[in-house]
Amino acid sequence: MTKAPLHMLKGVGYLISTVSVILLAIVSWKSASESPLLMGCLLVGAVASIAGMLCRWVTYEIEKRREGK
Repeated sequence: MTKAPLHMLKGVGYLISTVSVILLAIVSWKSASESPLLMGCLLVGAVASIAGMLCRWVTYEIEKRREGK
């Protein structure tokens, strides 16, 4: 595989992971809403997971641009 399809595959993978976190949070919302602590954990966990994926993707983009120079 060339770099362009690999780059696209990595981006699609991060997008799929983000969507899966959102879907799992939606499924858990009803039971978590019964407790403020669980609700907070659910929200913070979902945001942290998405932020982590974003950081990995940004790091990959930076490395890719450095290699291109």
